[in-house]
Amino acid sequence: MNRPATPSDPAPRPDAPADTARTAVKQQRALRTRTRILAAAAQLFADKGFPAVTIQDVAQHADITKGAVYFHYANKEALAHAVANEFYARIRDIADTIEDKSLTPLSAVAELLTRTAIALRDDCVMQAGARLQIERSMITPELPTPFADYSDIITRWLHRGTQDGTLPSATNPTALAQVLVSAFFGAQHISWTLTNRADLPMRTHTIIQTVIPQI
Repeated sequence: MNRPATPSDPAPRPDAPADTARTAVKQQRALRTRTRILAAAAQLFADKGFPAVTIQDVAQHADITKGAVYFHYANKEALAHAVANEFYARIRDIADTIEDKSLTPLSAVAELLTRTAIALRDDCVMQAGARLQIERSMITPELPTPFADYSDIITRWLHRGTQDGTLPSATNPTALAQVLVSAFFGAQHISWTLTNRADLPMRTHTIIQTVIPQI
């Protein structure tokens, strides 16, 4: 016959594997929700611009409640920072993929410009990031300095070219990177205005064919 439990009896041990599984499910659900919110915010920032977007807009676009948005992001500024950070992360991912291909420095630069152009044409996170760079004065705290990482990547590759002899030793990597970055992002802004970036890969190809053969 079972005796009743007494205060001196040890407490039942929790089911640790079950608790771990439940925690993992909650974390996966939270990650999916954050991904939906980020995608919705990116699409809205790309289409309407930061000033015109509200948290209610993001909630409706993501098909969740405003409370769910606020649970993951404190305000619209936090959403803008998350989208901008993802924009810069995707550029770094593109650059890392190119690094793995062991291309010559000039080929790597051309590949980076081409892949970025395609991403800006097709990816709403990239489109939102580019627009947020323009609207950064409206967002507090400030977003990362625009174009800095992109310029640094190209400058580093061009420096490598002067060191390995694939570029003339008189080449100024910093100045050349500035020319390429200015030309590319100027072209993306013109392309966005005129064709919603549909012709950006073509414009980028023109930049590559015009500037790089002159080196």
